[in-house]
Amino acid sequence: MYDAIQNFSKQFEYEPVVENADFLPRATTFVVVGMGGSHLAADLIRAWKPDANIVVHRDYGLPSIARSEERDVLVVISSYSGNTEEVLDALHVARAEDFPVAVIAKGGKLLEEAYANTFPYVKLPDMDLQPRLAIGLSMLGLLALMGDTEGVREVQRLAASLRPNDWEEKGKQYAEMLYGRIPLIYASTRNTALAYIWKITLNETGKIPAFYNVFPELNHNEMTGFDIAASTHELSKLFACVMLKDETDDVRIIRRIKITERLYHDRAIPAHTIVFPGESRIYSLFSLIVLIEWVAYYIATRYDRDPEEVPMIEEFKRNIADNRS
Repeated sequence: MYDAIQNFSKQFEYEPVVENADFLPRATTFVVVGMGGSHLAADLIRAWKPDANIVVHRDYGLPSIARSEERDVLVVISSYSGNTEEVLDALHVARAEDFPVAVIAKGGKLLEEAYANTFPYVKLPDMDLQPRLAIGLSMLGLLALMGDTEGVREVQRLAASLRPNDWEEKGKQYAEMLYGRIPLIYASTRNTALAYIWKITLNETGKIPAFYNVFPELNHNEMTGFDIAASTHELSKLFACVMLKDETDDVRIIRRIKITERLYHDRAIPAHTIVFPGESRIYSLFSLIVLIEWVAYYIATRYDRDPEEVPMIEEFKRNIADNRS
């Protein structure tokens, strides 16, 4: 895991190739089906390019799609392993309903289906990564299927500009601040994807509970759960809040972050604001992804846990395969 984080930028050297490209339809709407780390690229593209018409589906089957839009829809089935149960089900539903399909995977049953049925596909290189760490590869593959050549080139520039080692020391510092606490990750609504990635990275790599929410909605409900009285102090004292502050957000959101941080401090809830780094938006997003990878890695080691393995998920998969409830 340490080497995977340290070498994170090498993913951006990847040159995605769309195989069976002659069968790739022109589309204006992209329905991206993926579970776990395999839908994160689509979430990030929506945060980076809000005009991109992407629907993210994290379930069996397909979302409701207006029949009038059928001719303009491409269903992108994404699974790093190529064997995820839910996305294979979505593929079969898409075929039964005659939607055009494309595939992103490094192998498995998905690529077998693509080979057999001449689906357009991008085969991801096997860099021996956990799916949640392969987000750069998946993003490049998805941008290629979307025909966004300019986007591919901009992401590939991160191979030179994004330096994971620059974030390791900060990762250690934040791991120490969060040690012994349950993190709450807050961001603006347009940065929901980043807050979610922080939450699941702390779950999967850090092996701790973590939760996320977004401004301004959390100011209307969640924060009042931390209006601490003597009777609720024991419930609240284990939490710590991290607020991801994007200086390009609406000034009203920035003001909400500042006030919320102060109110939490006043109630003895540790609150730390992390400001988006400069340069391009895609650089900022991936820099903070690298940062949380380091944070989660050092939290796991602090608790003497393996940051790479996910034993409970593997146990769950075995139970599903054995048809046990």
